[in-house]
Amino acid sequence: MEVENIFTDIVERAKSLDPANIRRWFEKLNAVHFNGGLLEIGCPDEATAQFLEHNCKQSFTQAAQQITGHLVTVDFRVQRQEKVENRPPRLGFPIKLHPDYTFDNFVVGPSNRLAHASCVAISHSLGRTYNPLFLYGNSGLGKTHLLQAVCTEAGEKSNRPVIQFLSCEGFINKFISAIERGSLAGFQSQFRSVDALVIDDVQFLSEREQSQEEFFHTFNALYNNGKQIILSADSPPSEIPSLEQRLISRFNWGLVAGIDPPGYETRVAIVQKKAHIRGIDISDEIAEYIAHKIYANIREIEGALTSIYAVATTMARPITLELAQTALQGKIGAPIKHISISDIIDVVTNHFEVRLADLQSKRRSQSITGPRQICMYLARNLTKHSLEEIGGHLGGRDHTTVMHACAKIAQAQKADPEMCALLAKLIKEVNQDR
Repeated sequence: MEVENIFTDIVERAKSLDPANIRRWFEKLNAVHFNGGLLEIGCPDEATAQFLEHNCKQSFTQAAQQITGHLVTVDFRVQRQEKVENRPPRLGFPIKLHPDYTFDNFVVGPSNRLAHASCVAISHSLGRTYNPLFLYGNSGLGKTHLLQAVCTEAGEKSNRPVIQFLSCEGFINKFISAIERGSLAGFQSQFRSVDALVIDDVQFLSEREQSQEEFFHTFNALYNNGKQIILSADSPPSEIPSLEQRLISRFNWGLVAGIDPPGYETRVAIVQKKAHIRGIDISDEIAEYIAHKIYANIREIEGALTSIYAVATTMARPITLELAQTALQGKIGAPIKHISISDIIDVVTNHFEVRLADLQSKRRSQSITGPRQICMYLARNLTKHSLEEIGGHLGGRDHTTVMHACAKIAQAQKADPEMCALLAKLIKEVNQDR
């Protein structure tokens, strides 16, 4: 059987079997060899081969068997590359770098601009810019994406630096395993001889005294040798519970950059980018609809696109706004209600018992600035208005004032349960029909 003639059908069948993992770059795959029940699929690079092996093997195997009518085993392999500079980075331990997590696929907005710029700068000069770098923010805002993008970009340099990328849990588990095997010296050598150490979710060092001790010495060894250290967590260093003060101090030595929930315009761009990566064609109207439904977690955007694609494929219908609404009904958020800045101001002024004139005035007492900043934060996250438009509604303030207010309220939301509860209450009131 000439598998090249039916490979397109196999790929399309695999997409329908597993909508969550479809990617536009599937069109770059090709059938290398098919003999004796083994189908070898050629991949452009190691990252895509790893992604397919760990996420898509079952769907491609099932698709191949359904299309060919034979018992088939699928294998993914990287085809020989001509250019040496395209080789993957040298890594201390085998890891899976996600092919989607590149700088080109990262949508930059006011909420993540500093974090993105610092990562790009570091990828071009490991150990010489922003060392250490500490990224923090809630789950699903792109921290892991940026960490892996640094690894990918830096690894393409001609000197092919040795990069160690893993989760904090992975670091702890390998440390415990080294102690049990009596190979601590080998563990230390492995981690302290790299050009860059990149650890995700470092907050899990909390309450692990022995692991913190080991990480402290690893940090010192790398820093003193001019090696790059990049860390991420769900909160700033000083807010990680049960973390030793000496580690907090070191984490603050370099640049600490927060990532806040994206504003409306950024969310629309993220929806469009995620749809493009998956090869899903959606209109601007659908992208705006999804951006209205999802406020603070990019992973939910991916889930929404998966649901829409799955429904469209199952029903053999084009992706329209009506179909998207049907696919997402009851799955995320509440029914969409058009929200204006006036709606938000009404709720906030009623709750705090202040006047609109007070919010628009130059008064800077806490009783006024607090509600004013909350208005700005809610307007940024619940409406389509730009920073300038929001500032204009609240006394003609410039966009930097609005950005500062949004960042301050977002930080308070993470640090203060009462603020988190208050914002949830206000958002519920804003969304209620009047």
